[in-house]
Amino acid sequence: MTAAFILSELQSVGTPEKAVHLSRFFKTGPGQYGEGDQFLGVVVPQTRSIAKANKATPFDELQLLLDSPWHEARLCALLILVYRFQDRKVMPEEREAIFRFYLKNMRRCNNWDLVDLTCRDIVGEYLVDKDRSLLYRLAESENLWEQRISIVSTWAFIRRNDFGDTLELSERLIDHKHDLMHKAVGWMLREVGKKERQTLTDFLERNATRLPRTALRYAIEHYPEPERQYFLKKK
Repeated sequence: MTAAFILSELQSVGTPEKAVHLSRFFKTGPGQYGEGDQFLGVVVPQTRSIAKANKATPFDELQLLLDSPWHEARLCALLILVYRFQDRKVMPEEREAIFRFYLKNMRRCNNWDLVDLTCRDIVGEYLVDKDRSLLYRLAESENLWEQRISIVSTWAFIRRNDFGDTLELSERLIDHKHDLMHKAVGWMLREVGKKERQTLTDFLERNATRLPRTALRYAIEHYPEPERQYFLKKK
């Protein structure tokens, strides 16, 4: 399949009304985090359906989609990479190629949904049994989206009861100024708590006073109210 074909498929299901809504939702105004992004008005389930039907699309055509000004075109390309990576028939060499291609295009993952729907299943899964120093380099990047990739990718480890990198990166990112990073850190801490509450509690006992309030609220969302209040009063 070609990028032109996939783009035409996306355009055929997009609506102007939804495009307006998505532009507002993803903060595309001047000075906002998604400044200048453009939308066709396609909802995620439709984009997923198109991606699944075109997962054999070659890298050169996916590159054209990733270079597109249209948000949904970039998302579709990234989801194609996810579905291809997850294919049980794919050889390790192909998974590595997908991982490398994703890294090359991280700057095109330039909104939180593009990051959150893809990095766990490509970056995180690839690094499960490998050196993870890349995530620490990304955490030190000056690019917000690369920093978000660093923490959200650890979700793949959390699912395997491996919490060390999530906790370490959360501490390194604890003083980040952007609300989107506060939410990402809190979200991953909450995922740790779902797996092992005591590990999260121990982390919060050490760090609750330093955690941004948004991150703390996300992290303790599933705690009983008395425990929630206990940690909130530490702020």
